[in-house]
Amino acid sequence: MDNRPIGIFDSGIGGLTVFDKIREILPSEDLVYLGDTARVPYGNKSFSTILKFSIENVLFLLKHNVKLIVVACNSSAAVSLSFLSANFKIPIVGVIKPGAEHALRVSSGQRIGIIGTALTIKSKAYEKELRLLTKKVKTVTQSCPLFVPLIENGWVQNPITRDVIAFYLKPLRNKVDTLILGCTHYPIIKPVIKKYLPRVKLVDSSEQTAVAVQTTLNIMDLRSSVKKGQSRIFVTDDPARFKSVSAIFLKRPIERAELVLNGAYT
Repeated sequence: MDNRPIGIFDSGIGGLTVFDKIREILPSEDLVYLGDTARVPYGNKSFSTILKFSIENVLFLLKHNVKLIVVACNSSAAVSLSFLSANFKIPIVGVIKPGAEHALRVSSGQRIGIIGTALTIKSKAYEKELRLLTKKVKTVTQSCPLFVPLIENGWVQNPITRDVIAFYLKPLRNKVDTLILGCTHYPIIKPVIKKYLPRVKLVDSSEQTAVAVQTTLNIMDLRSSVKKGQSRIFVTDDPARFKSVSAIFLKRPIERAELVLNGAYT
């Protein structure tokens, strides 16, 4: 047993979908979440910049004596996961591999669509992961840059959001049987996407990442022995806005977000 917390980092607030799923299936675990809100979004930055930010995020979480780190940002996982895993002596779980594995499990015809930020799509990280598992898979990708601002402004059921979903996903219609939601924001609009693609199986990588965390803890004998886990949430800018927008992701606002001061971050 190991009562140290699980560390989770994201470029901003989207990783709360992963945080929420981990809290749901691992209620006894302490969680430390870092949202890099001062430097969000990561999806339009260079690979070298994202790697630098990701290393700094890991160093911050290690100060909190975490036993496992979750890279809850698709852009960061696409760019930095292999480097982080190779250079830090701690289990690190990303969002891409669990989503890709589950997509292949549920796909009826191995015709898989992938949507995400421009960087995630450009990195081909999901495609590479899928093809490590099978060469037979056929993929169709689509970047959806407007989804994040629409979600963060609470426009989940707005007609404009439905029009944007139709615009982005029309090229995937009748071409895929499974769709990976390759951004931690996207589960928030999963019901709306499902209405547009009713016969397509949707893969929520946040759910699968939480399962992967549970599996890793079990294998490595790192489960907590406490009855109810506690949570701390840190942000690098504007904790008031983070707290307000968090209600969109958690169905309730968080109680507190702590601001990470300059000099305490790395």
